[in-house]
Amino acid sequence: MSSTSSHPTSTARHKSAVPSAPRRVVINTRPVERAAPLTQYLQAAGLSVVEIPMLTLQPRPITDADMALMRQWFAGDYQALVIVSPTAAAAGLAVWQALARERHAQHSEKNGDKQNNESQDNESQKTTERQNLSAPSHLIAVGEATAAVLNEAKIKAASYHVLQPRVANNEGMLAMPEIDSLQAGDKLLVWRGLGGRRLLVNTLQARGVHIDSIAWYERIMPHEAYRQYNQWLQQFSTAASVPSPLSSEAVPAAPSTAQHPKPISKRSKPVVIISSATAFEHWRQVVSQGKRQANDETSAEDTIKQPLADSTGADGLPKLKLSDFAYVVLGERLANMVADEQLSYWRVEDLAPATILAAISA
Repeated sequence: MSSTSSHPTSTARHKSAVPSAPRRVVINTRPVERAAPLTQYLQAAGLSVVEIPMLTLQPRPITDADMALMRQWFAGDYQALVIVSPTAAAAGLAVWQALARERHAQHSEKNGDKQNNESQDNESQKTTERQNLSAPSHLIAVGEATAAVLNEAKIKAASYHVLQPRVANNEGMLAMPEIDSLQAGDKLLVWRGLGGRRLLVNTLQARGVHIDSIAWYERIMPHEAYRQYNQWLQQFSTAASVPSPLSSEAVPAAPSTAQHPKPISKRSKPVVIISSATAFEHWRQVVSQGKRQANDETSAEDTIKQPLADSTGADGLPKLKLSDFAYVVLGERLANMVADEQLSYWRVEDLAPATILAAISA
């Protein structure tokens, strides 16, 4: 886990010395494999960042139905393919390459020139596979990282071009000519993870567009989420117990009684970056359980049954509430979710590090 100290420790200073203000705390809940660029960017901007992933991506078995959809797409039955994440791109690309190999082998057999030399160099074989990759429809990647998976897998001989929306979200894709022009009877395939936003699907289905999707992976709660949150909470509360001479409301002070910390302003709250409804629900579970100690053997059912902690734990540390944090949320759906709960938030339309920093700094 990558993290930095949330607040400077109190040391003896000469009266003329000016103490530095505590740095803004940001909790990055992105999956481990996607967190680092954002964490590094925010740290370079002077923010104190701790990674507490609320999602881990678990591959799903490839079913016969998935393969049937891939064969239909490979045969040209769809007008476009939308790819929503790097993980989906990598999983789908592997199957696409397998179908290309299969077609190449069938073509070779039909023409009587099947290669019998099984000691062929592996790298040469990979190059041949890439050369045979021809996209049967428009390829639309939601973001830069997703597009990179496809672009880095091809060579100049490969005949496909990866398109991207100007804004990396569902709204941005709907504005693309390749999507906007889809009509009743047209077909669209989506590579995605289980769950996720439905705006694109719902909008196009309302037009009569037929949409199929393949969920290559699912999002689950990381086993270590509770432990990581509790570890951060202890460090944060310890630092908060040292008052700042520059800002009396920089962080909630750890109470000496069972009373909850006083409400603090949006600009002083720790910031939590939330990119999906699933991540928000996992965050809700972690925060609501407070000081509960979870381990790999604890089931999700046991987690839900665990009674909520008091406002402070046995060690006197506070049990924070959802409203003790401010949120950076992606898109309208998440903004509505946090607004309905009267939580402080900034809405962003993409997850670019610069976009998130600008929102927090606004």
